[in-house]
Amino acid sequence: MNSIEYFIDLDLLMPRKKKVLFICTGNACRSQIAHGLLSDMAGDQFEVYSAGTHPSQVHLISIAVMEEIGIDISHHSSDSIDSYLHSGIDIAITVCDNADQACPTFPENVKRIHWSIDDPFRGWNFDPNQLDAFRETREKIKKHIKSFLEMEKKKNLD
Repeated sequence: MNSIEYFIDLDLLMPRKKKVLFICTGNACRSQIAHGLLSDMAGDQFEVYSAGTHPSQVHLISIAVMEEIGIDISHHSSDSIDSYLHSGIDIAITVCDNADQACPTFPENVKRIHWSIDDPFRGWNFDPNQLDAFRETREKIKKHIKSFLEMEKKKNLD
């Protein structure tokens, strides 16, 4: 008797994670916070990235306010949006008005979303007086992400 083996490509059975890119000017604060939050809240559903139109470095206060809620973004880097133009991004979310205006056109069919969020950045020093502004930014972004996830959930149910 011959035995027949069936091979199942699990990638065909599992839906592909959507690639989400958060964009701001410096990729230091808002986009990094958003990157960390979405990865934590729905990393099983999305591949999450962040980039800047003029990347700099991840701000130490961004790292600190995320650490307060148990999310480690200390390993993140500040990347250029150019690195993601041809990487199959599904959703590009700009989190500042400057990035929304300066965002290049993606060659693929990328869904664009814009959230106008004030920049907590007031300098590179770790100034404890800035912590509340960064916390407020984190909470605003968290609300936007919760709404985004609800939208995505509804879309998947339709």
